[in-house]
Amino acid sequence: MNGPPGEADDDAALIAGSLARPELFGELYHRHAADIHRYAARRLGEDAAEDITADTFLAAFRTRMRYDGTRSNARPWLYGIAANLIGKQRRTEVRALKALARTGHDPVAESWTDRSDSRVTAQAAHGPLAGALAGLSSGDRHVLLLVAWADLEYQEVAEALSIPVGTVRSRLNRARKKVRRALGDADPTFVSDLPEMIGHG
Repeated sequence: MNGPPGEADDDAALIAGSLARPELFGELYHRHAADIHRYAARRLGEDAAEDITADTFLAAFRTRMRYDGTRSNARPWLYGIAANLIGKQRRTEVRALKALARTGHDPVAESWTDRSDSRVTAQAAHGPLAGALAGLSSGDRHVLLLVAWADLEYQEVAEALSIPVGTVRSRLNRARKKVRRALGDADPTFVSDLPEMIGHG
């Protein structure tokens, strides 16, 4: 999905090779750290993203011997670890989302806003979207944001969260309905990839 075709095809071989040559794991970091950091920043803000990214790869390194070698792309595995770490800061995320919903201002919002978008549209929609995200269960929020912000497909989300694809679909459907309702069926164009996510069932 990211990088040139075939770039991630050998993640499994790389991880397997790192068991004997740990320095190889650094290549996995170079391939995927930017994506993990971007996702964590959207969820918790830039400050926390550094720690989440570092902790994600540290946990991945420590548990690499248990990696499923049949999965050539490690992105879902890494996003799953990151989501688990973010989940441990659920109260922080929900508190920030509720503050944003109340005031329309929060540092995390900066990472949600494409600077080329209309700031008026962005500020008008931040509050309702943040409130809707805060109101989701952590499981529903993980699924929605892994699809919308990490660009994972349903099967990849299922792998990341160790849940059946059917559960991904039901959580996503439930989350979409709640977010759409909170936005009054408006198109939140300030979030580059949420409009299609919540606009289509």
